[in-house]
Amino acid sequence: MTAITPADPGYAALATRGNNKRFTANPEAFHVATSTADVVAAVTEALRSGKRIAVRSGGHGYEDFSGAPGTQLVVDLGEMTAVAFDVERNAFMVEAGARLDDVYRTLYEGWGVAVPAGNSATVGLGGHVQGGGYGSLNRRHGLVVDHLHALEVVVADAATGEARAVVATRDADDPHHDLWWAHTGGGGGSFGIVTRYWFRSPDATGTDPEQLLPRPSAEMLTSTVLFPRATLDKPAFRTLVGAYGRWHERNSAPDSPCVHLFASLVLLGRQRPRPEEGQDMGAVLVTHVEADRPDAAQLLQDFLDEVTGDAALSPVVLPTETVPWLVSKKALSDAQDAEIGRQKVKSANLLGAFTDDQADALYDFLDDADAVHDSSLVALDSFGGRTAAVAPDATAAAQRDAVLKVLFMSTWQDAALDEAALAWMRRCYGAVFAKTGGVPAPVPGGNADGCFINFADVDTADPAQNTSGVPWHDLYFKDNYRRLQAVKGVYDPAEVFRHPLSVRPA
Repeated sequence: MTAITPADPGYAALATRGNNKRFTANPEAFHVATSTADVVAAVTEALRSGKRIAVRSGGHGYEDFSGAPGTQLVVDLGEMTAVAFDVERNAFMVEAGARLDDVYRTLYEGWGVAVPAGNSATVGLGGHVQGGGYGSLNRRHGLVVDHLHALEVVVADAATGEARAVVATRDADDPHHDLWWAHTGGGGGSFGIVTRYWFRSPDATGTDPEQLLPRPSAEMLTSTVLFPRATLDKPAFRTLVGAYGRWHERNSAPDSPCVHLFASLVLLGRQRPRPEEGQDMGAVLVTHVEADRPDAAQLLQDFLDEVTGDAALSPVVLPTETVPWLVSKKALSDAQDAEIGRQKVKSANLLGAFTDDQADALYDFLDDADAVHDSSLVALDSFGGRTAAVAPDATAAAQRDAVLKVLFMSTWQDAALDEAALAWMRRCYGAVFAKTGGVPAPVPGGNADGCFINFADVDTADPAQNTSGVPWHDLYFKDNYRRLQAVKGVYDPAEVFRHPLSVRPA
């Protein structure tokens, strides 16, 4: 293990490695781990010295959980990137610092398999899996945690000042089964430091690695539809958002033939500086369909006809393409990873389409020419499908009935704009969910089901921003929070691992 202090030349790069440039980590030392033993040593040092510790894998955290004031030691897992097949466990082993692009490439090129994880190339598996990550394969194959066989966690005993590594599995008779469960949607930074994951689908049999995880289609049929801002007025915007949501309401059951289709509707704010006339897009719709289905072309066309075919819309439909699966993943990641700078994000799980009032609120804020940030977007990603086939308490990821995942994001570069940019995002989000206390709180007959912990937002714990009466932890974890608290009480009652949205002991 290498300890990097402020006197070392590599410290500055580590301090600013996080994706959200609003935050830097400035601990007494970064412990750059290359093995589980390194992590055990780092946590033991923190326990014996009484220093506050945090962990970082890919650095894509949207809140300041790794570098919060008072953090004295940061364990950086960025060098733990191995991906391999573990014959002994008959499962694929992935270290927590591995980035999704490397994971996909290694698994697919080596064995033709994949895990249904996220679309960003540079997200580290460490926190992504723990939050119940999703991506373009989730409608067909469920969440990444639905294929999690085991994980290795370094836990802390504050009473003895010792740390140890524990392997927890999904086997019901495993004495550490609850620790496995807590990491299937309970979020990162609550129970310990995950160093390794093992993946094998629960229904897989035999020892052939090529049969132990989902096998994506060799090729994907892809479509891109552009909606210029000049023709996307408020009625047209409402039409587009409503049609997209209603299609997902009807076509997201686990047995729907449409689970082979993944789409992302990205609603864009006005660009700054202003682009040339005709180049400012109000929305972009990207769709991927597994090309090995005999009805793939018809499935895509039916979807586009329903979502974009209204006479009120004037879409620019680009030619469809058939591309290799890895190429399709790269296209999704290139779009998602383009936003770089100081950021604020919020999220929602939707059970159905945005209402007209909500669509109108989105339009008003995204069309705001006086907003100070450089860019803003609201992305509505396909969800549901096989994700809904798993009981909400089978894993810690509770929002299994959602049909859309929604990401709100604004990005800017100048620190002087922080206050104004954050205020804009808070007003936008609050307006969209005005009828449920400024957050996507679940209510009878409503269309929302809380938030997504991987898009962490500390505002949900602020009574001034969340007036719903639903506490932040129920927005993220619903009824599973009580069991998460029990696991916390067993493995980290002293809260060695904590941040503003970490699980608290009961």
